[in-house]
Amino acid sequence: MGDVLHAMPAVAALREAHPEWFIGWAIEPRWSELIESAGETAGRRGVGMPLVDRWHTVATRDWKRRPVSMATLASLRGLRRELRGEQYDVCVDMQGLIRSATIGRMAGAARYVGPADPRERPARALYGEQVTRSAAHVIEQGCELLGAAVGEVLKPAKVSLPLDYSAEAWCEGMLSGLGVERFVVVAPTAGWGAKEWPAERYGAVAAELGRAGYRTLVNAGSAGDATAERVVRASEGFATTVPCSIGQMIAMFRRAALVIAGDTGPLHLAAALERPAVGIYGPTDPVRTGPYGARARVLRDAGSVTSHKRLHGTEAGLMKIGVGEVVAAALEILGQTGLDEVKL
Repeated sequence: MGDVLHAMPAVAALREAHPEWFIGWAIEPRWSELIESAGETAGRRGVGMPLVDRWHTVATRDWKRRPVSMATLASLRGLRRELRGEQYDVCVDMQGLIRSATIGRMAGAARYVGPADPRERPARALYGEQVTRSAAHVIEQGCELLGAAVGEVLKPAKVSLPLDYSAEAWCEGMLSGLGVERFVVVAPTAGWGAKEWPAERYGAVAAELGRAGYRTLVNAGSAGDATAERVVRASEGFATTVPCSIGQMIAMFRRAALVIAGDTGPLHLAAALERPAVGIYGPTDPVRTGPYGARARVLRDAGSVTSHKRLHGTEAGLMKIGVGEVVAAALEILGQTGLDEVKL
């Protein structure tokens, strides 16, 4: 999710510069609601798909479950046929993984461009052209990469996420049912354990914000999410778990007074929607992946060591960030000052 959101400002800039160009995106279907509302006819540009003209289904989850099945082989062949059928002039790997590089190669574009320093080094061998990037933030790096591919200078552009009317109605009903007006969203999970601040501390933050007049809604991918439930149990009754789809998440975040999360997709969604945020960082560097262009406070202990190793346990520096620091940052953004008591 974060990779898609980080690539979108560059694609938005290309769309602004060349509204007549045909732009496609190869994407996992679970993230497709970031570029097309669920109510639209899948795959083709319309009211709910302002960014690209077409998206291609990359069913990696299904492929992983059945790596040697006939169904997977048929899916791969179908994707290759679909990509080549559009006769793309240029293909750009914005993710820099072996998987994404392989899929890009399948498009058979006349030119295939990728980063000179992909996240997975072997991916370089699949590119026809490599682009050296110098920008610090990954969003600006995406503009460098895509800009070089089309021979232009691109600057990050505002992203217009799809407006799904059914998701908007769901959100209004959900908030009305809970009797919620002012609320904060917390997203306690991340891509790997080292980036996850303890759920119980999120719960303690929710309790303090509750006493300040803000309900906390806990983002969850499904009902019964264990991490979300731990946040709720520690919140003293001030937090509620909200399982939702991507489209529903967008609708909920549009209405949030604040989003609190680690370096994870929901934090970058808040930034894309220009919602205030508090980012809690540990092993990843906010200079590279901090909430871009948003009114945000980023917390990171000086002892944190930058690493992308997918370790399970919370990084030591991240553990040093206390509940009081997060509450203070949240209240500062919310325009309030201190509480009589803050649990540290």
